[in-house]
Amino acid sequence: ERVLELARRLSRGEALGTGEEEEEEVCQRHREPLEVFCKEDGALLCAICRESRAHRAHTVLPLPEAAREFEEQIQAGLQTLKDDRDKLLELREAEMRRNW
Repeated sequence: ERVLELARRLSRGEALGTGEEEEEEVCQRHREPLEVFCKEDGALLCAICRESRAHRAHTVLPLPEAAREFEEQIQAGLQTLKDDRDKLLELREAEMRRNW
């Protein structure tokens, strides 16, 4: 959910954590800015967490890159759903014509 919100903000051209009414995204444990996304754990990490044993061997991405990847995945899923919907509408229309 947080990654999707970051993706939305990035796609609107907003800087991360710079809005007047927004509070800056920080690590709950270290109070450092969240800078990267851990693909294995699906978590946002600060620099200190990134270097910890728990994440050192994990694949991490800068937030803008992670947001782009998620946006691409969402767009691909959305396109699949649109294609499926179009097929269902065509089938429904054909069935309605057949019933008439």
